[in-house]
Amino acid sequence: MLSNMDIQKIIPHRYPMLLIDKVIEIEEGKRVVAVKNVTANEPFFVGHFPSNPIMPGVLITEALAQAGCVLLLSMDENKGKIGVFTGIDNFKFRRQVIPGDTLILEANLVKYRHKMGKADVKAMVDGEIAACGEISFAVVENAANMQ
Repeated sequence: MLSNMDIQKIIPHRYPMLLIDKVIEIEEGKRVVAVKNVTANEPFFVGHFPSNPIMPGVLITEALAQAGCVLLLSMDENKGKIGVFTGIDNFKFRRQVIPGDTLILEANLVKYRHKMGKADVKAMVDGEIAACGEISFAVVENAANMQ
């Protein structure tokens, strides 16, 4: 298990863009399961249907990508690097995510070669799929480390 502070040592994201609270399972180079606690005081709820708050799908997708980044960047060969989105395929949003929900984020690495790869991802709430699909990524040097 990784705490929020552990996650911040692996990926460069910070509030308000750090969208995972903890990692509850990790199989190095294979799979990660992370948690995002969705609260009513999230900054995006101020403008995203304030009278009927719904977590934006793009942020659910970003949370899944961040979980995948933790999986990749916790590998010895990728420490100190960053993961960047290169594509998204076959994505479906099946359930609204609202304040009070606990989002369980799972990423399974299906392909990884030459710093490029793909992962099957899904976000669940109360055992129901909220979103699922495939993300593509690249692992690149962190410009902050190159100076």
